[in-house]
Amino acid sequence: MRLSRLTRLLLRLALAAGLAVIYVPLAVVLLNSVNADRTFGWPPSGLTLRWWGAAWASSGVRDALWTSVQAGLGATAIALVLGTMAAFAVQRYRFFGRQTVSLVIILPIALPGIVTGIALNNAFRTVLEPFGVGLGLFTVVVGHATFCVVTVHNNVLARLRRTGTSLEEASADLGAGPVTTFRLVTFPMMRSALLAGGLLAFALSFDEIIVTTFTAGAGVRTLPIWIFENLFRPNQAPVVNVVAAALIVASVVPIYLAQRLSSDVGAH
Repeated sequence: MRLSRLTRLLLRLALAAGLAVIYVPLAVVLLNSVNADRTFGWPPSGLTLRWWGAAWASSGVRDALWTSVQAGLGATAIALVLGTMAAFAVQRYRFFGRQTVSLVIILPIALPGIVTGIALNNAFRTVLEPFGVGLGLFTVVVGHATFCVVTVHNNVLARLRRTGTSLEEASADLGAGPVTTFRLVTFPMMRSALLAGGLLAFALSFDEIIVTTFTAGAGVRTLPIWIFENLFRPNQAPVVNVVAAALIVASVVPIYLAQRLSSDVGAH
């Protein structure tokens, strides 16, 4: 059924309004990062980049950045390993394993993030602390990896669903075992999807909200936590906007690359 011209116009206006709701606040953050006076008139006055230099000169910002990068790389590494293992299980046990593995992997993200954070926090305190393992950077990595692995797994699973099983069946007919088939046939087909999922996982690892209770208990200051701590300090407002703007800009890169890789996967 063809839509009328008025209906199409209304749909486009609704889409534009939705995009404005999403992107205008981000644009305000970017504008405030170069607006020393934080005035909201137009054209804005006091545009300067000196606060970017001030932010980089802050040892607290640099330390938080390094902590976030370490946590992001660690969580992504775990997500890639577990995502690959899950993909192997899906390929090896196509009928029973796909549903079982998917349920186990997807379940954590279906739960409220703060509940998962409390559960992980309690697990570390009751199981690992008696052995001298306290909350710290490692626990932040584990908390983020819990969510990052879902991103990797979903990306890889979507790729496997778009791929036929003829090559894998031919490999099995030639006498290749499941490990050999996965290494020579399945893994090359999902390599781009795995890399795209890893990039998305790295971007996701900077999201502190999903595991706030858990990571706050670890006593580790990442960039989002640094922003929360300094958000309502008047003298820190310009630097907070700079750090927030830098996170926005930096997140665009892995997300854009992941989208390009996903598009390339879909083209094959």
